[in-house]
Amino acid sequence: MVHNTTTPHIVTHNTSSTTMSDTTKPLSDREALAFRQIPTMIFSTASNPLTAPLPPDPSATTPPLRAAARFAVPGKAIITGGAGSLGLTVARALLEHGLTSLSLLDLPSTFTTSAAALTQLTTDFPHAQIRTYTVDVTSPPSVDETITTAATAMGGIDYLCCFAGIVCSVPSATTTPSQFTQLLDVNLTGSFLCAQAAARHMIAQGTGGSIVFTASISAYATNFPQPQVAYNVSKAGVVHMARNLAAEWAVHGIRVNSVSPGYMDTVLNEGEGLRPLREIWAQRCPMGRMGDVEEITGPFVLLCSPRAGRYITGMDLVVDGGAMTL
Repeated sequence: MVHNTTTPHIVTHNTSSTTMSDTTKPLSDREALAFRQIPTMIFSTASNPLTAPLPPDPSATTPPLRAAARFAVPGKAIITGGAGSLGLTVARALLEHGLTSLSLLDLPSTFTTSAAALTQLTTDFPHAQIRTYTVDVTSPPSVDETITTAATAMGGIDYLCCFAGIVCSVPSATTTPSQFTQLLDVNLTGSFLCAQAAARHMIAQGTGGSIVFTASISAYATNFPQPQVAYNVSKAGVVHMARNLAAEWAVHGIRVNSVSPGYMDTVLNEGEGLRPLREIWAQRCPMGRMGDVEEITGPFVLLCSPRAGRYITGMDLVVDGGAMTL
């Protein structure tokens, strides 16, 4: 396996005495571009064991065992936004498919409101190691420290699922710069920081892994009737980020994908005040309803599974009841 150790390319402003020689005048920023060096990606090869097909599981000797092995998710996972309804539902599904160690990352307030669900999760899976950590996904030091702590406690990272995110519906003409920036900081930059930190550990382990972002149908279409341009832009960025990281990290055996849910029946969409919007969302969906949180677990299991998802990377799976067919 070949690692790309080229120094990252950064174009900086030339404000000093950068010269071609002692007898030439300083280069302008534009002139300096002609002498820059750009790092290049390295793709995997057929001989790379991190991306080669997996051999048959020798323990899967019957059709039921082969079926179970196909979608097994053994190993260790980190889930950001892990105490929210979507994160906890996917966490339970991964544990059901063989996960042995799990680290849930979220805000202190979310852990408090989800305390009963967290207790139930540990009760239902007594043989799994389940840990919780508080994190601010917009803070690089917080992300690096927390993911390193979790990886050390678990003895490595095999999967990262990113659910941490916020939404803000504000007319674009009155959206403040801080509101716009906050959405991007949490949903897009926060997802990148977590993926970057996890990938560093996966690369150091030399065992590959899977990273799954949570995007949205908002990455593809303008939501109606609520205005939420910052959220939509952030999720479009998440989808494209997954494609880029998939290409760049494939050589390390790291698969990167995303899942785009449609309108899901979660606490974020509850309340009598949202009834008119819920009716509109359902009317604009061919299946005539919002999604149940359990209905996103299959795609996450598929994309995490080292066998079922082996040749899937750089993809976004839309789970929306057909809304994006219109």
